[in-house]
Amino acid sequence: MSNSASSWADGPLLAFDLETTGTDTDTDRIVTGTLISIRPGEAPRVRTWLADPGVEIPAEAAEVHGISTEHAREHGHQAAQVTAEIAEALTAQWDESRPLCVFNAPFDLSLLTSELRRHHGRALELTGPVVDPRCLDKRLDRYRKGKRTLGALCEHYRVRLDAAHDSAADALACARLAWRLAKTYPAEIGTRPPARLHEDQTGWHRDQQHDFAEFLERQATRAADVAEADGLRSRAAQVRSRSEYWPLASADIVHHVPA
Repeated sequence: MSNSASSWADGPLLAFDLETTGTDTDTDRIVTGTLISIRPGEAPRVRTWLADPGVEIPAEAAEVHGISTEHAREHGHQAAQVTAEIAEALTAQWDESRPLCVFNAPFDLSLLTSELRRHHGRALELTGPVVDPRCLDKRLDRYRKGKRTLGALCEHYRVRLDAAHDSAADALACARLAWRLAKTYPAEIGTRPPARLHEDQTGWHRDQQHDFAEFLERQATRAADVAEADGLRSRAAQVRSRSEYWPLASADIVHHVPA
């Protein structure tokens, strides 16, 4: 059996990305979102949303993704509508045989489910497996130094990234990166059934977060004062708590992926 023929990376894929008002998955909001459908032999089908998040877009966030509060208010749709349409589009296409590629999935999917709770009083339905290139890279090349951002990984694996922090460009680059990792590590990830790979990432994410929590606790022992030490220990405890859930940062999830 050839690796190419047996790899999930050669079948239909979805890729997803959000650009947001900030980095807090509980309180920040969607600004843009993109879902890309990828089928062998076809051009990718791209659907992008622009939301009026209903709050001011901080200047530092607008500087990253290029969307100002004024632009979002003039051209965006209501946040409740955008959130519902994204969730509906995911549910319509995402199933156990069609992985969803999301870079740093706990951020994007947790923020999406927070928006669903905020506007519609429900959680995100996980209707298929997730492939997170960030989680995979941290597992497969654990001791490599340097950043693990999408841009850094695309540069390392020689993957094309057209325009960083544009949701469509980032989503497409994430799919390309997932494909490259599957081909680079066929035995470890490329030929594993998607549902099994999803479960593997749950455990790998937990291990990675526990390692980070231990790092924070070591830093706390070297802190300059009690307040700094307490802050590091508090952050470590939060990291450990959230490590138990993947691809969301909490247990608030409707899970339909078969074991």
